[in-house]
Amino acid sequence: MANIIQPLQHFTKFESFDLGNQLIEQALAYKANPALDKAKGEGKRIGCVFLNPSLRTRVSTQLAALNLGMEPIVLNMDKEGWALEMQDGAVMNRGTVEHIKDAAAVLGSYFDILAIRAFPSLTNREEDTSDFVFSQFVKYSGVPVVSLESATRHPLQSLADQITIRENWSGKKKPKVVLTWGPHIKAIPHAVANSFAEWTLGMDHDLTITHPTGYELDEEFTKGASIEYDQSKALKDADFVYVKNWSSFNDYGKILSTDASWMLTEKHFEHAENAKVMHCLPVRRNLELSDEILDGKRSLVQQQAKNRIYAAQAAISHLLGK
Repeated sequence: MANIIQPLQHFTKFESFDLGNQLIEQALAYKANPALDKAKGEGKRIGCVFLNPSLRTRVSTQLAALNLGMEPIVLNMDKEGWALEMQDGAVMNRGTVEHIKDAAAVLGSYFDILAIRAFPSLTNREEDTSDFVFSQFVKYSGVPVVSLESATRHPLQSLADQITIRENWSGKKKPKVVLTWGPHIKAIPHAVANSFAEWTLGMDHDLTITHPTGYELDEEFTKGASIEYDQSKALKDADFVYVKNWSSFNDYGKILSTDASWMLTEKHFEHAENAKVMHCLPVRRNLELSDEILDGKRSLVQQQAKNRIYAAQAAISHLLGK
């Protein structure tokens, strides 16, 4: 008997193997026929609210909604909306103009689904790990919420990543998946790395995480993964290699290393001849990843980006119900 999958109230994280598998299969069905459920969202609207910049997430979510017959409306809250007050009980006699209680409730009355992007501060670990800003929209909007990336997770990206792995793996054993840190000039959030680890382990793949000392991720997301500080050892016999920078979690938001040797080139794949390389984009070419990898036969980067449409379509469709 098939496991009964309970409908989600929100799409914010990995929930279960069964639901993850269902979403992957649904996304692949939509990829084969994007208009499969064109009437499902007829007469409904999704509000895409961005507190931070976006390219793929913005466009792919709009396309996904249109494929389902929904009307997507985008609000760049950081540029077009009022400055929001997030703290309960605040005396609003300074720079903020509108309280999140009021703004989220209004948006909830306008839309059937809200999709929210809210990056971390990378200065207040307690606030960021609680997904404080994102959770205010969930708390006060009163409608289903899709995460377009929060302080801790990026589930639509991770679903697209799992779709891409599914499309490129036909082996009988579990694929060996490696998440490797790459150098960067800025302090980068943990959301993509956290979420990729959470989904990869949840989908029962063999995951190795490699990074310099001091870049350990939150153990909430890495329990069950192998941690290897020697990148060359980690890459041995890899089937998929996911490249991502992140700042320190324990020394919160700090850059501890810019070691250029961690940037992947063909030389890194001496013992992983058939490995495919993944990255969520945007990518700093010849800093995180070399041109030869990004433009070569190993790269799945553009495939991942296209799969963002169908990941979003599957998640939104699930929230819309039957």
